[in-house]
Parts: sequence; C-alpha cells; structure tokens
Amino acid sequence: MFKRNPLVPELTVTALGTSLSFWVTQLGFDIAYQRIEEGFAYLDLQGAHIMLEQYDSQAGQWLTGPLEKPLGRGINLQVEVPAVAPILQRLKVAGWPLFRDVEDVWYRANEVEVGQRQFLLQDPDGYLVRLVERLGERPCEQA
Repeated sequence: MFKRNPLVPELTVTALGTSLSFWVTQLGFDIAYQRIEEGFAYLDLQGAHIMLEQYDSQAGQWLTGPLEKPLGRGINLQVEVPAVAPILQRLKVAGWPLFRDVEDVWYRANEVEVGQRQFLLQDPDGYLVRLVERLGERPCEQA
C-alpha cells in the first residue's frame, strides 16, 4: 500500500487511454489503481501523485467552465524525478515535442539557491508539465 499525499491534482482528460500512454509510458508513472468503468486512474511516480478522470458530459463532474484545449491554463505541474535524461530519451523516440528545452536553473530560497535541471512539455490535453531533476543547493550569491 502506498501513502497518499495530502494534495493530489486531478486532471479532467478527454481520452483516458491516450493520457495513460503519456503519463505511464513516456513519463514513467505507475498506475496505483484505476476504476476503468468510471474512466479514472490514480498514478504514482516515486511519491508524486496525480489523478486522471476522463470527461463525461453525463457524469456531473466538477467543472467550472467549458473544456477547451489547452486544458489547465495558468498552471504547471512540477514533478521531481531522479534524472530527466531517460525521460527525454523516451520522448525523443516517441517524437513528443517539448514546450521548453532542458535548462539548469537556480532559484533563491531564503539564504540558499536550489538548483534543478528542468524541461516543460504538454500532455495530450495541453496540461503543462515541468519535469525536475534536483541539482542540490548552494549559498546565495551576493547582489
């Protein structure tokens, strides 16, 4: 049994099978469990959790407006992974385009800078996903 996180985003998707192919095959998530009859899957990647629910106009889903691609405007989902290189290789083989290419960045967090190697891509419905490999911490450079 895995430990559920206190915050787990649930994405409404247009085709669960297509989304599972992306999240599982390309990004490396595992299906923790699913309810096929409801078009639902709960995914896990080393403690990063996400839920996918296929859109059904008759199901009374919690929608605040019409679904128009790209879905999830204004949000990006950061997923920490041990290494971005294997994921990039799978995406390259699949011909999956990147939204932003790989870069090493350092973000200030109080008295330190936190480094990460990151890239962004969109899932089949347009949700923006940022994959992050941690590079460690260093003291903040003085301005």
